[in-house]
Amino acid sequence: MENKEKIEQLLDYIMKKCLWQFHSRAWDRERQNQEILTRTMQLLCDEPVEKETPADKCYWVDAVCLADAYKSRYTWLTDMSKDEIKEVMQGLKERLDFLTITGSLNEELKDQRY
Repeated sequence: MENKEKIEQLLDYIMKKCLWQFHSRAWDRERQNQEILTRTMQLLCDEPVEKETPADKCYWVDAVCLADAYKSRYTWLTDMSKDEIKEVMQGLKERLDFLTITGSLNEELKDQRY
């Protein structure tokens, strides 16, 4: 299976199951995508995850749920190296950022008064 197909499977789960993708401002979405997907990647790669601040803990909880769901639904993850997982997760972040931020037609995302 190609990385593009793997990315689309992971993205499909987020789009259907994760409410955090619907923040009302572009900068919130960008930060949320970065923080949650970075921590999810760290969990999938058995790397340490930062949990120092309340915000870190909030992102970590979402990442734990996402990593657990990915592990149980997408068994192909277990056959991947850490570098391959990181590559897929980076592609996932880029795709999610495009769909929810840069490619979005929602003009409210860019409204400075909102």
